[in-house]
Amino acid sequence: MTQLPIYQYLNTQGNEIVYVTLNRPEVRNAFNEGLIGELQDVFTNLGADDDCRVIVLQANGKSFCAGADLNWMKSMANFTKAENIADSRKMALMLNTIYSCPKPVIAKVQGDAYAGGVGLASVCDVLIASTQVRFCISEAKLGLLPATIAPYVIRALGEQASRRYFVTAEVFTAAHGKEIGFVHELVDPDALDSKVDEICQAILSNGPMAVMACKKMVRDISQQAITPALLEDTVERIATIRTSNEAQVRMKAFLEKSK
Repeated sequence: MTQLPIYQYLNTQGNEIVYVTLNRPEVRNAFNEGLIGELQDVFTNLGADDDCRVIVLQANGKSFCAGADLNWMKSMANFTKAENIADSRKMALMLNTIYSCPKPVIAKVQGDAYAGGVGLASVCDVLIASTQVRFCISEAKLGLLPATIAPYVIRALGEQASRRYFVTAEVFTAAHGKEIGFVHELVDPDALDSKVDEICQAILSNGPMAVMACKKMVRDISQQAITPALLEDTVERIATIRTSNEAQVRMKAFLEKSK
């Protein structure tokens, strides 16, 4: 695996399965400029690392991520509009880097996720949460709006639920998140590790190139109208991957086993 730097606010461990751990438990893993920059860096590096097959995003402490750090927010109080734009752009680019990462990303949510923490969970491909977890899109309580996280939360939570929780800033449980399709797997706290490993092993059993192509296809196609151009795009995708060495080897092994 590519040698990652030593981060101040993150821990990293693993090779095929890489665990990226938010490590600011004293402030409930809230975002500051440093954490945002480190997340941007680590997901850029892991996305380009051939050894890495799956990334698990997790956190130390009682909370997954509480959104913005209060001290960081205080430092922005007197920012000009231009300074606010530059600062917000860093958050937007970090979220998009995780969302666009070629490797599957699993959110292992062991504790509460508020505001930007909901956005962080939303950019992941699989969301596994403890039964004790609560979510809240709380920006409106501060007279703000969840702008940079909105493209991902609306996709993950759904438009109708977003219409409610963006404007009410109500807390909702992980169990309710499971009911509405936001949470993929809901497990007791002591079963969280085993469920994450189960999903990781399912991914590792598949072709690495196929997994990345599947992830990209969902991202590319999900918001598109079904048109003749889209149909041709899907034809091109399957024809291209069928001729890949990975597909040839795997299909041959499957057919020979079947015989």
